[in-house]
Amino acid sequence: MPRLSERTADLRASPVRAMLEASQRPEVISFAGGLPDFESFADLALPPPPRELLQYGPTEGERDLREAIAGELAAIGLPCPPERILLLSGSQQGIDLAAKLVVDRGTGVAVESPSYLAALQVFRFFGADFRLMRRDDPAKGWSQDPPAIAYVTPTFQNPTGECWTAAERARLAAACDAHDVILFEDDPYRDLAYEPCDRQPACAQVRRASWIYQSSFSKTVAPGLRLGFLAASEDLFTPLTRLKQASDLHSNRLSQWTVLQYLKDPGRPARVARIVAGYKRKRDLFAAALEKHLGGLADWQVPPGGLFFWVTLRNGVKPQALLDLALPRGVLFTPGEHFLAEEGESPAIRLNFSAADPADAERGLAILGGLLRGMATAPAVTGV
Repeated sequence: MPRLSERTADLRASPVRAMLEASQRPEVISFAGGLPDFESFADLALPPPPRELLQYGPTEGERDLREAIAGELAAIGLPCPPERILLLSGSQQGIDLAAKLVVDRGTGVAVESPSYLAALQVFRFFGADFRLMRRDDPAKGWSQDPPAIAYVTPTFQNPTGECWTAAERARLAAACDAHDVILFEDDPYRDLAYEPCDRQPACAQVRRASWIYQSSFSKTVAPGLRLGFLAASEDLFTPLTRLKQASDLHSNRLSQWTVLQYLKDPGRPARVARIVAGYKRKRDLFAAALEKHLGGLADWQVPPGGLFFWVTLRNGVKPQALLDLALPRGVLFTPGEHFLAEEGESPAIRLNFSAADPADAERGLAILGGLLRGMATAPAVTGV
């Protein structure tokens, strides 16, 4: 057996990625991943890109694209010069770079629980000591032992779909300022808003602390391009850039060019509006189907944005037991325990509403509802 690094002891498989292969089968109805609707993908019928993009490029990314992103950030209240914007090979790379920059074994990392499972996976790999954070009092316990970094997805959080209030964002920014904690804000869903809510980045309210803000083009252009970006405070930007240089030199230049055409397209606002309207319709149909098939069997809130419902099962039903019965019937979802920073069980499941056709979603929820009704009367299955 080859000798591997100590870090591999904390390397865990992503349950969502493990189910992705099964979800590719045409008969399977998958609520498990966070896949956008195929109809939302940008039209890639573009003119041929400049030939020079086939050459190596700058680690930071293409200048024109960074300038366009700087303009976008200024419009949402987070002014940042193009010189402090770094293109990423998907926003997941931003989490990896931040972890490499900050986290050693035992480093305190403040997170919500539940939280984005792929971020937990990365931080855990580098040896993070998770500190559970509450929105109403994010700095609780920080006076004695502050974390090094606080990771949050305040806008349409994955997995809950919740959106932080303006007061909660201000409270977190002030806590990071007061205790010199790096604020790391992940914001991939901000464009997918179906109800009015505050979406100004929490990083915009940081006055003294270091910060990282990142987002993605996966939800509004196409995830296969694997392109995201981060902006950072001046003290963090250079080491983050050097870490990326050591990782992959630079992000795909053809993907960067494609995204730039999308940002420059005068029809973009109308296109985004169509995407949002389509997702809102899917969300509303999904909510109605949930009420029809899971009413009285589970609890949930209709998310104001994003791609997920966070559904808490009643009657002591264990999510994994439900999944074990649903899989042979061709229905996939993600049990809530995978989103917990702490060890333990969760009575919740995450359901993605964006990928499945509404008719398939109705059929899949009907299957789950039928299984739940049977399990509610079977203590040996539910574990109650």
